[in-house]
Amino acid sequence: MLDSLFIPAEDRQSKRLMLMLHGLGDSYEGYLWWPGAMHLPWLNYLLVNAPDEYFGGYSWFDFPDNPEPGVRRSYRLLAELLDHQREKGFSPEQTIIGGFSQGGLMSIEVAARYPHKLAGAISVSGAVCTPEKLVKELSPVARQQKILAIHGTYDSLIPCDYVRKQINLLKQAGLNIKWVELPKDHTIAGEAELSIIREFIRECFGDNK
Repeated sequence: MLDSLFIPAEDRQSKRLMLMLHGLGDSYEGYLWWPGAMHLPWLNYLLVNAPDEYFGGYSWFDFPDNPEPGVRRSYRLLAELLDHQREKGFSPEQTIIGGFSQGGLMSIEVAARYPHKLAGAISVSGAVCTPEKLVKELSPVARQQKILAIHGTYDSLIPCDYVRKQINLLKQAGLNIKWVELPKDHTIAGEAELSIIREFIRECFGDNK
């Protein structure tokens, strides 16, 4: 089972959950600020570490070698984690998965492959692993998933044009993706970006507060 940290909602009766996946070389400790920044008192959080050690942090898949085997293995581990959360009372329909960079790629992978409908999925500055293959292997509920993909037009690590083409391929296959471009590099661009993410989460849960 993947190493993770559970941070309960202020509303202790809530069964709404967000998994947050870090980027390359980071860990869940890099996202301890995330719950406070979201300002969503009804949302529980599960901050998750990737499986492989990488220069003091962790990695979801090999970089820059062939990422596909690692992506598929990490997907299976995340599916297992989601199943475990379901057994603890956090249903997929009340669970959202999000991530940055490698974590964003894994969020899209889960949205496309996981056999249960989630509340939503968020990719921040993430690419897509083998999109041509992915669209041929979609789960029966993949086209029902709500997905937000945000990317920086100045991203020097994963070029925006490259990811836009990948996302368009997924959209052409019927995936429900909201694509947002922001004038930023490979980073989370403060409140301007957090507000977009926060609004998407509210929409996913049907919460207008």
